[in-house]
Amino acid sequence: MLRTVLRHVESGPLSRQLRRFVIVGTIAAGVQMALLWLFVETAGVHYLIGAVVAIEITIVLSYVLNNAWTFRRMQNSGVGGYVVGLLKTNLVRGTAIPIQLVVLYLLVDWQQVPYLLANAVAIVFSGLYRYVLDVQWTWG
Repeated sequence: MLRTVLRHVESGPLSRQLRRFVIVGTIAAGVQMALLWLFVETAGVHYLIGAVVAIEITIVLSYVLNNAWTFRRMQNSGVGGYVVGLLKTNLVRGTAIPIQLVVLYLLVDWQQVPYLLANAVAIVFSGLYRYVLDVQWTWG
């Protein structure tokens, strides 16, 4: 099963799009991790509040990059289309925020995993969910 999935990522019909989505997601995850660290360590914000703000900032960043590059062929264009797409991705990714926050909370408060490592795990955990919904609805 895993072998089949990896083969589709490498050469399947959506391979290029999926690779681009992963690259954008990796960039956004790096920005999110840096923002979370800044909010917690520099501003003294609780890690869950910092995570919500960092997530929202990276939702917008991800949309801009995905719309311009990953989903260029079905890109949301014009002011109206762009704003509707941004609202859709906020709704899609907004529904992933509770998933990410629950995983983050459980790992940090129940398992004593450092918050940045726990956030990285939470990002990966909610990534597939976000991809499926974005492909189906935001750019579908």
